[in-house]
Amino acid sequence: MNKFKKIGLSALAASLVSVSANAEVSVSGGASITFTGGGDHVSGNGWSMNDALDFSWGGELDNGMTVDLAMKIDSSDSAAGAGIDNRSLKIGMDTAGTLEFWGKAGDSVISAHDDKMPTAYEESFDGADGPGQGHTSTNMFYYSNNSVEGVGIDVSYTPSGGDTSKEGSMEFGIEVTAIEGLTLGFASGEDKSGGAGAEKDNTIAYITYAFGPVTVGYQQNESDDATAAAASATAGAAPASGDEDYTAMAISYAVNEDLSISIGKSELDYELASVDNQESTSINASYTMGSMSWSVQHADHTNANGTATEDYKEYEVGLAFSF
Repeated sequence: MNKFKKIGLSALAASLVSVSANAEVSVSGGASITFTGGGDHVSGNGWSMNDALDFSWGGELDNGMTVDLAMKIDSSDSAAGAGIDNRSLKIGMDTAGTLEFWGKAGDSVISAHDDKMPTAYEESFDGADGPGQGHTSTNMFYYSNNSVEGVGIDVSYTPSGGDTSKEGSMEFGIEVTAIEGLTLGFASGEDKSGGAGAEKDNTIAYITYAFGPVTVGYQQNESDDATAAAASATAGAAPASGDEDYTAMAISYAVNEDLSISIGKSELDYELASVDNQESTSINASYTMGSMSWSVQHADHTNANGTATEDYKEYEVGLAFSF
């Protein structure tokens, strides 16, 4: 072993001792097995599996601020998707809020609020076309502040990345919970990740109200696309670009601390007059037994993905473990 290798290993050992003495590293994870069926709509093997490990560590600085890092190692259903999934660094500034930098797989404000309806398992549109608003981004800044009681503020900014055809995307949201049980939310922003001429102006408004074990909700989304809509060349696929309006409503009921059920309904309106609006209704249930949970969904989609011939029912059963 040469001197350079010895120096490198010594420095590494010293850094590991320093980290173990000053920061607490925690590891959590989970795994799930899912079966999806639905007549002619689902073909082939309906079984799938997912698993992930979440690493987090951090600590408090001398000035009272906190720094937390998080990373997810995710083995998805496809070999190409395996590896590091989420990466983020979060700086807590007490009443000044929290600034987070997402190195990978961060949800923008709009993406994080695209469907806020109460559900025991999946969204009503699961298995068909969704609202498709906002973006999941790498190298994105996300600021949140909940220092005012009953009011939460979120702002996300994704820089252009040096592409001359793109500008940075800025989005903001506010959620008010000043009245017990009542939540009012609003989010707005312009998604410029698609480049010049493909910007999207997104607006989201939702309301939920919880009374006892019951929670009800209603939401409306609007997406104005600078690119004119065009029929998709792929059968059963959603139209390419174009404006979209999304409306959803749902109700959930916590039978007890382990069992929850819900029913949700949504409609996705496309800009093209020749494309039929998608309507979805889903019934969900979940049951938790310690670190294990069962989840079931039955969804009924009409004009799925805007196609008149795409009417089908789909069901999903999932078994998940957390540790």
